[in-house]
Amino acid sequence: MSGTEWTLLVLYLAVVGVLAIYGFHRYQMVYLYYRNRSNIARPPRRFAEDELPSVTVQLPCYNEMYVVERLIDAVAALDYPRHLLQVQVLDDSTDETTAIARARVEYWRQRGLEIELRHRTDRRGFKAGALAEGLRHATGELIAIFDADFVPPPDFLRRTVDHFTDPEIGMVQARWEHLNRDYSLLTQVQSILLDGHFQIEQTARNRSGRFFNFNGTAGIWRRQAIEDAGGWQHDTLTEDLDISFRAQLRGWRFVFLPEVTAPAELPADINAFKSQQHRWTKGAVQCARKLLGSIWGAEQVPLKAKIEATYQLTMNLAYVLMVLLSILMLPALTIRFEQTWLTYLLIDVPFFVLATTSVFSFYVASQREVYPHAWLQRLRYVPLVVSVGIGMCLSNAKAVLEGLLGKPSEFVRTPKHGIQGRAGSWRDKRYAAMKSLLPWVELAFGIYFAVIFGIVLWERRFLMLPFVGLFLFGFLYVAYLSFAHHYGRPAEPEPRPVALLPAPPREELAVV
Repeated sequence: MSGTEWTLLVLYLAVVGVLAIYGFHRYQMVYLYYRNRSNIARPPRRFAEDELPSVTVQLPCYNEMYVVERLIDAVAALDYPRHLLQVQVLDDSTDETTAIARARVEYWRQRGLEIELRHRTDRRGFKAGALAEGLRHATGELIAIFDADFVPPPDFLRRTVDHFTDPEIGMVQARWEHLNRDYSLLTQVQSILLDGHFQIEQTARNRSGRFFNFNGTAGIWRRQAIEDAGGWQHDTLTEDLDISFRAQLRGWRFVFLPEVTAPAELPADINAFKSQQHRWTKGAVQCARKLLGSIWGAEQVPLKAKIEATYQLTMNLAYVLMVLLSILMLPALTIRFEQTWLTYLLIDVPFFVLATTSVFSFYVASQREVYPHAWLQRLRYVPLVVSVGIGMCLSNAKAVLEGLLGKPSEFVRTPKHGIQGRAGSWRDKRYAAMKSLLPWVELAFGIYFAVIFGIVLWERRFLMLPFVGLFLFGFLYVAYLSFAHHYGRPAEPEPRPVALLPAPPREELAVV
């Protein structure tokens, strides 16, 4: 082989090797989950009814006209003493959401609930800014947070607050469930992705004594922990991940409760899903730049926690490697067509097992745990999960590079449309995702892999067909949905008329 061919081959194998290392981490998560399965978090004791802590429930929202009423009603139904409960609707909206929320706030206030709407006309700090502003006026010892698309069950507080009888506990996180899991193939894929993160990753990290993070919603904080960690900061797009590590570096312990769930709405539009993943991915990279030095410099943090935090904060780098792997695959395969089957068995198969089958085992384990009576039926979606993850690598790699280069961007919230089960539609509603040229690039990668698939088939390298097929389907499927979901929806309708209570005078911060 020429020098150029050797360079390409070495680079290809190096990329696959690093991906295999990240793939091995999936195996480790599954191992830690089962090893610590019985290490269930239990509160030291239960609060007596006359010693229950006061709780402020914060509901940050921005232009959520389709779901904000559902959220407020669910929070109003929480089973908790009314004299100990304060509800804050932290509204940064610029549309009818404010009027809808204001009417519902007034409805529940007249029925004895201590609830207020705090409306900002300046979105400074985005969600972190809204939470910080609300905290200044919060009366609760504990702070529960729910995003606008969540529907917390009535017993949520009753099942979480007792963990705060331990004075070292700073936060309790519940598992997300899914209101519209069965809506489409895309929502099925997202539900499995989230099940893997919550049921396996979060449980394994928490029960094995490693750091894990607050997920931005469906969790409850000790106010003192927020303040001790430095409060909500908005220099990253993932304020939840940021404050989680800062609080744990200060010595606060967290609890994850997979048995306590709060259902939420999954994005039904691929472009909204991309926007959400872009924010999460970029924010994690920003947190890595901000926090890894402090984590490794903290003498009180055990080595296992430092290593796991490094995996957690850098694992999105795999998206950039996935793009490089995609580009290098054709030249690397062409160079190696003269190699023997033994070479493929010794090099490609081990890498494939570590980089790919580890992901399959990870999500199979999650479905078995979350749906013990239906997990076999749900396994048919797992190959699609892996394939869509590959197809999303271009969008997420862009987010990684922006995070590494320090490119600023505003907090783009994920639009939700009040879809539950298979009922409802997003196509005739507002909040369409922004246009992008990325689907054309995804389509080009899909065509590129169609060529690779044909060449591999022609050369009878059948062991490579499943691997190449995952890339082919992933890029084409994501590109197809991107075009279909963008061009398949009508122009945004005019804002619907809202005949509700008159608004108070508009000020920098309006409180109802």
